[in-house]
Amino acid sequence: MKILNALLGAAAAVSLFAASASAQTYPERTITMVVPFSAGGPTDTVARLVAESMSKDLGQQIIVENVGGAGGTLGAGRVAQADPDGYTLLLHHIGMATSATLYRKLAYDTLNAFEYVGLVTEVPMTIVARKDFEPTDLKGLIEHVKANKDTVTVANAGIGAASHLCGMMFMSAIETPLTTVPYKGTGPAMTDLLGGQVDIMCDQTTNTTKQIQGGTIKAYAVTSPQRLKIFPDLPTAEEAGLSGFQVGIWHGIYAPKGTPAEVTDRLSKSLQKALKDENVVARFGELGTEPSSDADATPAALKAKLESEIARWKPVIEAAGQYAD
Repeated sequence: MKILNALLGAAAAVSLFAASASAQTYPERTITMVVPFSAGGPTDTVARLVAESMSKDLGQQIIVENVGGAGGTLGAGRVAQADPDGYTLLLHHIGMATSATLYRKLAYDTLNAFEYVGLVTEVPMTIVARKDFEPTDLKGLIEHVKANKDTVTVANAGIGAASHLCGMMFMSAIETPLTTVPYKGTGPAMTDLLGGQVDIMCDQTTNTTKQIQGGTIKAYAVTSPQRLKIFPDLPTAEEAGLSGFQVGIWHGIYAPKGTPAEVTDRLSKSLQKALKDENVVARFGELGTEPSSDADATPAALKAKLESEIARWKPVIEAAGQYAD
């Protein structure tokens, strides 16, 4: 028995030494960053900008792989089951928090199935409408939808999407249920808004900026605490009369549970460096957002954000009674 215990102890020590050595030389090969939404969407855009810059710092390529479906839970589930070696990562948005309530049967424990790398950015939302929609400002929009709640339609990119969450928050804020029209992605939803098939939408600046600037949709407000540099004349929802309405679609990077701390720390430092990259800063600015600070691009900050956002959105989703299963 003593011999067996000694052998087991030696094996464990060797395994621990090997893991430590591997973490110190990380990364040694290509890394896959899973984005749980379709290519070309807002989250995909953020991921590719950050992945490109982090690749330069890490000395290994980060390949973005789109694994869409089920409001982001398919991609998240895949990463939760991946080897915890730092070579499979997840970049997810606020849906990481809301899925904990939206999906009453998840294949993973949202808070405990992952290690945390850091926050990437928090993208403001815009309340927009088809360009020929009658109301001219947010106050008029709220009055109009309340008076025509049975006919006004709200587009979103599917249950769990940022536009779906913001739409729910908007209806909750104005205490008026509206007809929602879910699409399979941001692109189709925006196409129908541009075409006038639906009336309004609440979506990320990463998806609405070009259309607002081109005058192909009508913008009423941004959901950030302050006005955006890119839209200095567009009021915040608070300024426009919707008190307390602030919604930001934050993005974070995760790794499977059990990934060595040395690896997540290395990734966090690489993320912090990437978020100072001039190209990343400039492109984020064009999309109406800013990179997270060094203090936020850390494992502790992302974990705290996820915990607080799960608590924030749980009562909103339960009150709406809209579940994905």
